[in-house]
Amino acid sequence: MKFRVVPIAEEHIEGFHRVLDSVSRERRYLLLLEAPPLEEMRRFVLRNIRQGYPQNVALIGEAVVGWCDVLPIERPTRAHSGVLGLGVRAGYRGMGIGKALLGETLRRARAAGLTRIELTVRESNQEALALYQDVGFEIEGTQRKAILLDGAYENLIGMALLFD
Repeated sequence: MKFRVVPIAEEHIEGFHRVLDSVSRERRYLLLLEAPPLEEMRRFVLRNIRQGYPQNVALIGEAVVGWCDVLPIERPTRAHSGVLGLGVRAGYRGMGIGKALLGETLRRARAAGLTRIELTVRESNQEALALYQDVGFEIEGTQRKAILLDGAYENLIGMALLFD
């Protein structure tokens, strides 16, 4: 399937919300269990667009099937850093969409002057860990028992990528 990666625009907000909700409800990848309300997401995305934050979506035709963003940390001592988020809708994984989203979003983050990109990923998400390591992220530590879901604990792996 042919896809393209583009900066998020207002017309993508509902599709982004649907994908975020779908991936969240899988209860396997994100810290969210469902997407925030649509209007909250609209405010979030419009603010990101106004601020010029790196936020991209993957489209097949006009349908949003994934997203990736780097949100700068808004503290003076951390202004060089951003936090990465990434998700691809089930049924569209394994096609290179996540890697393409990640590459373009990191390119835009670097162009925006960020020098440190950080993330957390569930320890059980070996595919994501491999993807992040493949593009240069390094493991910085483990947050033990950071997630408690359905009576089971799970660790989070902290990773970062430093631009020279």
